[in-house]
Amino acid sequence: MCFNLAAQASTTPLTSPTSPSLTVPLQTSAAEKSPTKVNNGQHLDSKVRFAKTARFAPDTVVNIARRLAQKPYVALKDPLPPTLANISYDEYRDIRFKPEASIWKADGLPYQMQLFHRGFYFQDLIEVAMVEGQQATHLAYDSGYFSAGNVLSQRLPTEDIGYSGLRIHYPLNSSAYFDELMVFQGASYFRALGKGNAYGLSARGLALNTAEPEGEEFPIFRAFWVERPNSDSNLIVVHALLDSPSVAGAYRFSVRPGDNTHIDVEATLFPRVDLIKVGLAPSTSMFLHSMNGRQNTDDFRPEVHDSDALLMLNGRGERLWRPLANPKQLQVSAFIDNSPQGFGLIQRERSFDAYQDLEAQYERRPSLWVEPVGNWGAGEVVLTEIPTDSEIHDNIVSYWKPKQAIAAGTEFHFTYRLIWGSEPSVEDGTVIVARTASGRADIAKATPRRLFVIDYQVKEGNNDEIPLASVQSSAGSVTHVVVSRQPKTNGYRLTFEMDPQDAQLIELRAELKFTGQRQAETWLYRWTL
Repeated sequence: MCFNLAAQASTTPLTSPTSPSLTVPLQTSAAEKSPTKVNNGQHLDSKVRFAKTARFAPDTVVNIARRLAQKPYVALKDPLPPTLANISYDEYRDIRFKPEASIWKADGLPYQMQLFHRGFYFQDLIEVAMVEGQQATHLAYDSGYFSAGNVLSQRLPTEDIGYSGLRIHYPLNSSAYFDELMVFQGASYFRALGKGNAYGLSARGLALNTAEPEGEEFPIFRAFWVERPNSDSNLIVVHALLDSPSVAGAYRFSVRPGDNTHIDVEATLFPRVDLIKVGLAPSTSMFLHSMNGRQNTDDFRPEVHDSDALLMLNGRGERLWRPLANPKQLQVSAFIDNSPQGFGLIQRERSFDAYQDLEAQYERRPSLWVEPVGNWGAGEVVLTEIPTDSEIHDNIVSYWKPKQAIAAGTEFHFTYRLIWGSEPSVEDGTVIVARTASGRADIAKATPRRLFVIDYQVKEGNNDEIPLASVQSSAGSVTHVVVSRQPKTNGYRLTFEMDPQDAQLIELRAELKFTGQRQAETWLYRWTL
């Protein structure tokens, strides 16, 4: 059947002195064991499980994943040397890849690649192979790739301990610099940037049992195969092998940077067990507070978030805008759909004034839009919101959950595009939600009644017609519904009061209705006591 830690910041100038061609320590045999020299002059056999020196074909990683899934899961057992096993965050940050050692730096290619050292949170050994033509060549660990400052007192090992991930550099914002474009590090997490962006939310290869009582399962990308880019193209291709107790999988990432960076993902899963609580194309972000959730906030900044809403374009062509929340208790929302056209976590607020944070620069965080390729069938977009009291924790997760479980022993193939940068464009005249705010409904005294204020913007159009508004609530009562022009956003302002009465949780839905063909986003919100 077919079906976070922030990355270490680094920009490498194109104009910096180029070093002689770097001799990359590549394994030269297809054997599973690579002899590497250690400090005492002896040799240690470091087993290469997956990213071996061998012939490489388009289905190589798929075949490896298929064979892997036919066997019981084996946990990674690659302990770090004692000198690195327990280093601190500051010590780990002190280990940096040397920009002059970047892969392809001396070759005049449009991309360069750097590796991440193992240590701190990133203990797992990740294998890397370079692919050129039909040949893959194992990239062995080399301590000469890295420098360490005064914080790290231990010496870097000389045996092949592997890496913890990789990052790809590209002259994204200026022809004079190779900016960090994309990072793979930690479980199946990865992140990318569009032009002018700063790192924010992350994507994952797969989500399993998210927010379930039995605990979440985190698949890991065990190995990567990186194709050598062509000098006359802005495409780079990365293959990855995913593994976890429940499933093995093969992924192919085709990356094209630009104002928005597009990543086409082709994935094939080989479940060891029935995948019931599975999330495809998951995204993970952070939401601390905004203007509709500041009741218990002690913060000089008006808003703090990497994403401010979940946007959905469902199979019927309806645009749904669901502002995010930082709830008091864990909450999961599911939006049933059939053949979704797209969904994603969006950072729509782009004004510095909304955040007032000179360091975090939340206005530069990318949106991440997911476009399914083909018919994904019936299922639901799932949004998980986890309580947090700190912006250092990612507390927002979204993904697509198929209606039918993915059965053990089958092959499940799916394809999608990830767009990092600005949110998807809309037709001229479309009305979108520009801002959501809420507060108590009585300015004179405390009251359980809530006042909601929703500002809309007309994209490349006018706000001549005043629409009718429909506001629905699953409980309580809604009164004083008013629509007026909002000149500051070239749009409209919808206000209404909600009395929760005895309800602990209320689902709200607001729509603007025009006499013509003008389309407006549907506003959704979950209120909790």
